[in-house]
Amino acid sequence: MSAGDIRDSRISYEKGELVESEVARDPLAQFAAWLDEALHADGIVEPNAVTVATVGEGARPSLRVVLLRGYDERGFVFFTNYESRKGRELAGHPDAAMLFYWAGLERQVRIEGSVARLDATESDAYFAKRPRGHRLSAWASPQSRSVTGRDVLEERMREADARFAGDDVPRPSYWGGYRLAPSYYEFWQGRRNRVHDRIAYERAGAQWNVVRLAP
Repeated sequence: MSAGDIRDSRISYEKGELVESEVARDPLAQFAAWLDEALHADGIVEPNAVTVATVGEGARPSLRVVLLRGYDERGFVFFTNYESRKGRELAGHPDAAMLFYWAGLERQVRIEGSVARLDATESDAYFAKRPRGHRLSAWASPQSRSVTGRDVLEERMREADARFAGDDVPRPSYWGGYRLAPSYYEFWQGRRNRVHDRIAYERAGAQWNVVRLAP
C-alpha cells in the first residue's frame, strides 16, 4: 500500500437497525433516546461532542467540534466566542449543520437549521457555572486570531487571573451561546454490507415527514 492509500474497511456494521415503523414521530424524542444510549454506552468519550459546520465568505464551508450544552423543543445549544471564525460566519450566514457520531453504537445524527444567539440571561447563567479557569480563558483567548506563541496565551491567562483576583469572573460581552433551530434531522444506523439505514425527518409546517433515504 502506497503512502496515502487507505484500504476498504473490513468492519461489518451489525449493532442495530432503524425501521420507519419503530422510530419516534417526533425527531427530538428520537434524538433524546439515542443520546441517552450514547451517554450510558461503554467507551464513548464525550457523547455530547458535535461537529458544527458553517459557511463563510465565498460560500466556503468550515467545521469544528464543539460540545452540546443543552437541547429542547427550541433547538440545540452550544457556546463560543462571538468573534471566533464560526461566530463571524454565523453573523453573515445564520444557518448551520450539526453531526453527532457515536462509533461504538455505529450511529450518526445530522441536524440542519437556522442559528441565533441566546439572550444574555441564558449566556450569563451558563457562564457562571463554568470552572474559574474556563471563565478566565474566555477573557484571555482571542479565539481564531493568530498569536506569536503559547507564551502569549499563558501571559494573557495570568493577566486575566490578576485582573479578577478575589472577584467573580463575569462573562465577556463577546462570548455566549447559540441555538440551532432544526428544520431537518437524519438518523443513520450502520448495517451489514454498507446497506445502512437512513431515516430523515423533514419539516412540513408544524409536522415532520419521515422518509427513508438510500445509503
